[in-house]
Amino acid sequence: MQRKWFQYWFNSPYYHILYSQRNDAEAEFLIDNLSAHLKPASDSKILDIACGRGRHAIYLNKKGYDVTGIDLSEQSIKYAQQFEQKNLHFFVHDMRKLSFINYFDLALNLFTSFGYFETEKEHVSALTAFRKSLKPDGTLVIDYFNTQKIIKNLTQQETKTMDGIEFHLHKFVADGKIIKHINFEHRNKSFAFEERVQAFSKEDFERMLLKSGLQVTETFGNYALEPFDEIKSDRLILICKKVC
Repeated sequence: MQRKWFQYWFNSPYYHILYSQRNDAEAEFLIDNLSAHLKPASDSKILDIACGRGRHAIYLNKKGYDVTGIDLSEQSIKYAQQFEQKNLHFFVHDMRKLSFINYFDLALNLFTSFGYFETEKEHVSALTAFRKSLKPDGTLVIDYFNTQKIIKNLTQQETKTMDGIEFHLHKFVADGKIIKHINFEHRNKSFAFEERVQAFSKEDFERMLLKSGLQVTETFGNYALEPFDEIKSDRLILICKKVC
């Protein structure tokens, strides 16, 4: 089976170089606010879906929770596993094929770690797996970019220099996706990667979630958990429960 863009790019060391300045304080701010709002019990089991190198999972564990992080990237999980302890574990796993059933109190899919697949059927399949992993009264949190604002403010051409590598970024919208081409040279070799993320709206999510047996109960527009505004909000944060 042909490998997808995310299987190449997220496993590349250059992915981590390009995004090495991701803001841990921002991630912790979101986790603090979600914890205060959702008030998970101290013995809650939490699943971090597409956890990357584990920054959200590690912080949740520091707050006392039993946390499992999963990601498709072998390199990211290998890095995260150095932080494992009694109540913190990381596994290489495809979000569409979660093997957990009725196990977690809370599942998180943060920082636009969704929208990578070609068909709605695949996305619904992933959301269905998220639902199945939750206990009957469990909660799912999805944190996605606000598509409308992203498209409106899209910077088509951008150059970023990280660790001495000049990354040339070209962003555009096509086929209902927000696409980023990433080109650079390193050690006299040319590289080309891309990111392709579905331009899902709030209504798209609500439809797919219902198809997968989940219902949106609250919607927020930023990491301070302020109301969602389709024009102004930076994020689309969805709090979801299983449909009885």
